[in-house]
Amino acid sequence: MILDGKKLSAKILNSVKRKIAAKKLKIGLAVIVVGRHPASLVYVRQKKLAAEKVGMRFYEKTFSPLVSEKQLLREIEKLNRDSAVDGFIVQLPLPRQISTSKILEKISPAKDVDGFHPLSLGRGLLDLPTLLPATPAGILRLLDEYKIKLKGKNIVVIGHSNIVGKPLAMLLINRDATVTVCHEFTKNLAEFTKNADVVISATGIPRLIRAKMLKKNCVVVDCGCAKVDAGLVGDVDFDSVKKIASAITPVPGGVGPMTVAILIENTLRAAENS
Repeated sequence: MILDGKKLSAKILNSVKRKIAAKKLKIGLAVIVVGRHPASLVYVRQKKLAAEKVGMRFYEKTFSPLVSEKQLLREIEKLNRDSAVDGFIVQLPLPRQISTSKILEKISPAKDVDGFHPLSLGRGLLDLPTLLPATPAGILRLLDEYKIKLKGKNIVVIGHSNIVGKPLAMLLINRDATVTVCHEFTKNLAEFTKNADVVISATGIPRLIRAKMLKKNCVVVDCGCAKVDAGLVGDVDFDSVKKIASAITPVPGGVGPMTVAILIENTLRAAENS
């Protein structure tokens, strides 16, 4: 079974569009972009197209890679106060001279549609209402759409970033799953993945996960995306793994579109909350 994130994301965006039209809402989403990182520009374009599709205004704030931390903090303060902006994100990664943690803490939790503020993450940990990080929340929505049960399942999350791995593990624990988090310092990765009912990989290492590392009929979610000579590939060797997995996400068309859809949905929620 292919877990079609593109199809579900379109469904979510159409729902958001209907709500905005029905309530005649004027919603603004802003993105701060530092530098011209190629992958970041692609992601920003996807967010812009999705926002415009549902009827949101989109503001792109672009800065030189040499921008100071102080300048960026001032821009965030402006967006926190701007009544035309209901939610905004800072596109990561940031240049070395800027502290990512300082930047994320400066964003108002009420407008934190990426869900990376410590308060947003803390409320998520406690299973309280909040704006959840888009990729982890998108993965759960995709699994729910295809009625894949998580309660009592052994789940391996590969990658322990603050953006995907850590918040995802937290959300899965809240669903009563038994969660193991592996990362670059994990020894003998296959020992963990071979016993997993669900494997979710977010490393960015092309074709890291192969069929021999998995048990038959497991569910595989691929959060990776890398460009190789053959085109875009994920963390999972799709062609071999699809033969043994009961369900799998494609790359592209799996987790990526879900991340964008949840970001847009979070922006609607932020506007409604305000």
